[in-house]
Formats: sequence, structure tokens, C-alpha cells
Amino acid sequence: MTTTWETVIGLEIHTQLATQSKIFSGASTAYGAEPNTQACAVDLGLPGVLPVLNEDAVHKAVIFGMAIEAHIAPYSVFARKNYFYPDLPKGYQISQMDLPIVGVGHLDIEVDGETKRIGITRAHLEEDAGKSLHENFHGLSGIDLNRAGTPLLEIVSEPDLRSAKEAVAYMRKLHELVRYLGICDGNMQEGSFRCDANVSMRPKGQQAFGTRAEIKNINSFKFVEKAINYEIERQIELLESGGKVVQETRLYDSVKDETRSMRSKEEANDYRYFPDPDLLPVYIDETYKAQIKAALPELPQAKKQRFKEQYRLNDESATILTASRELADYFEAVVKESACDSVVCANWITGDVSAALNRADLEISESPVSHERLALLLKRIADNTISGKIAKQVFEELWQGTATADEIIEAKGLKQITDTGAIEAVIDRIIADNSKQVEQYQNGNEKVFGFFVGQVMKAMQGKANPAEVNKMLVDKLKK
Repeated sequence: MTTTWETVIGLEIHTQLATQSKIFSGASTAYGAEPNTQACAVDLGLPGVLPVLNEDAVHKAVIFGMAIEAHIAPYSVFARKNYFYPDLPKGYQISQMDLPIVGVGHLDIEVDGETKRIGITRAHLEEDAGKSLHENFHGLSGIDLNRAGTPLLEIVSEPDLRSAKEAVAYMRKLHELVRYLGICDGNMQEGSFRCDANVSMRPKGQQAFGTRAEIKNINSFKFVEKAINYEIERQIELLESGGKVVQETRLYDSVKDETRSMRSKEEANDYRYFPDPDLLPVYIDETYKAQIKAALPELPQAKKQRFKEQYRLNDESATILTASRELADYFEAVVKESACDSVVCANWITGDVSAALNRADLEISESPVSHERLALLLKRIADNTISGKIAKQVFEELWQGTATADEIIEAKGLKQITDTGAIEAVIDRIIADNSKQVEQYQNGNEKVFGFFVGQVMKAMQGKANPAEVNKMLVDKLKK
């Protein structure tokens, strides 16, 4: 009998907090500096130096905890996690073990039209290690300690995820949330948001978990999905052939699309955790929490619901427009500035604007078409200065240059023709030249109507008012 397997996944997301300095020192966290120029004596753990906790890191951790409706610990402690790697200069990492700053919370995800609640076990503060470099060193390894001491919030989910698709949905939702909150820039290429995935298999219906393997440091949504799917197949094949899954840490090779063993998986006792004697406990009172809660921004789910109600948007448009705080702000600014129909504004942003951004690989904050410039374009559609079709041509000009919509319309002579006399003259000529099509239409072939609209618009270089053209054609083509 073939066993039906159930996948069990838990994710550990390492989120780099957007502080100006490191978690225990005043060294800069700016990305892209020359190797080993941003690691100070505290980051290196030199004799005689003492760590000092960065209050902004605590503040950002509490903001996150509030957003996921988690328990915020009134008392939390930092611990030393001991292990020996070349990129860990002190020989230990300052982290949190028994008393993390953020306790149990949750995050809701949507997969295939269904909402599922994913538990979050904890989120703890810790410092990042440095980085080992293996390229261009001719058989040697280089060490860059610039990241050493960079503040991280490690967010640990419950093993509630049951597929790679759910894992990616959860990771995306978390990525969206930390960017909304302004606590992390979410830049995965720079290592600001990365994931460890714990994957195990168990026979369907079994309560006990199987042996898990951990896939380390995955830094893209695509690779998370591919790595998990590969690991699921690997484990099922191993179990069904009579083997056993070994608890270990594995790496995902994106070139070969496979995971491979890195080392046996350590347990907490292997790290010999103990409270850091150089750091005081952190006390968080109710006043501090209340102040942070009052300052929380509107969260994605609440904003999505408001957009649907206030702006009459469908679920798909509201989801797209609230995917980032910057895009949501852009949309609302366009609606306010243009005073146009909110659905029309949404269609332009989710359509032409988003397509142009995707082609250019840009974020909305980098768009060459600001909300003011788009708003003016939409005004000119609304007041019948130009047609929707001509507007697309104007948008391309806006994207490529610095001129306003009005300047482009004037320079290229794109103003819509609303003179009914001029439109009527063209329509009369088109009808006179196409008696066969007129007869077809009058005999019930309504598809021919589009032919007449096309001919009129072509003759008038797309500048005729479409509504006026349609109205006149209907009147004139009647028997």
C-alpha cells in the first residue's frame, strides 16, 4: 500500500532591522562599504570593550510584535550562543534564547482563495555574523566583517505550513508587513530578508512530526519554493526506499536546483547558551507599548478592506495596490490629485504603470511618472481633451521624458475632436463608401459596427471622441 505523505514546514525569517547603527555598537549598517571598514572594536569583541543595546532595535521589534498581535515580554534577556566559525569574530553570537522580546503571535495568509492562520512562535533580537567569501581567492576564503553586529529580528513560525506554496505566501506576507511597518527595507539581494526552511514528512493522519532537515539562507521567493519542493521529493523518495531522514542542515544550489548536506543539525544544548553577563535585561512597560501601538501605521489587511469599501475596488485590484505601502500611497495621491473615478485610477496603475515598472525593473518609488504627472493625464481623459487610446500614447511620452501631459498633447496635436460637424462629415463619407457593410449591419450583423468605428477613428487619426462617434453611427446606420 502506498503511503500518502503530509509535508510539515516551519520557517525562520531573518529580518535586518533598518537602524542606522548596529545592535550593540555605533558602527554603521550602510550597505556596500569596502570590506572590513564597518566593524568596530565592539563588533570584533576586542578585550576591554562592552556592548550597549541599540534602543531603536528594541523599538522596531516591539512594533513588529504589536502588528502580529503577539505577546510582548515585559522582561527579556540576551544570551551568548557559542559556536566557532571564521566569520564570527567573538566566538559567540549575542542572541535571545529562553526569554525573547516577542512571544506568540500569528499571521494570516491567503492561498487558492482560502485564508489560513499561521502561528508565530517567537521573534527574537540578535546580531548578525560576518560573511565568508570564496570567489577570487585561489583556494582560500576571505572574511568580510562589515555585517558583524548588524541587528536582526529572527521570526520563527509554528510548523503550520503544508506546502511550498503556503511557505512562499507566508514569506511574502511577512515581507510585505515588515516593509509596511518601516522596520526593514526587505532587500533580499542585500541579505536584509532571508529564510531558513525546516522541512519534514509524515504519513497523512500521523500526529507526531517526522525528522526535519533545515535549508539555510535562502534569499528569494522563487528559490524558497524550489528548494522546499526539491526537499519534499528527496525525503519522500528516501523514506519510500526504506531509508531514514537525517536531521541536518542543508544548502540549496540554485544552479543545480538541489539541496545538499552542509552539516549535522545542532541542538540548542550544542550552543551552550548562557545569559550575556555584559548586557542588562530589557524591561518593557505598558506605557511604552501603548505609545508604540498608537503610532502603528494602517496595516495591509485593513488598508485592503478600506480600499474595497472606500474606492469600490474589486479584490484583485485592492490586493495589488496594497502590496506595498508606497504603491498604496501613490494610488491615493493620484485619486486625490486627479479627482477622477477611483476605479479608473486603479486600472491605470495596475495596468499601464505596473507594466512599465516591470519592464524597467523599477519600484513605484522610482517611477519616472510621478503621481502628479499621472493625475494630470487622467484629468485630460475625464474632461475629454484626449481619448483613452491617445492617453496610452501620452503615457509612453511621459515615461520617456520630463514634459507634462498638457505639453505633450499640445506639442503633438493630440487634442480630441469634439466638433460634431467634423465627425458627422467623416461618418457620412465612410457610410457612403461602404454600402455592403451598411447592408450587413442593417440585416442584423452587429459585429460590422466595430468596422465603422475603426474606419472613422482611422480617418480622424484617433482624435475623434469615441462616445460621440458611437452615438452618431448608431443614429445614421438605422434603417
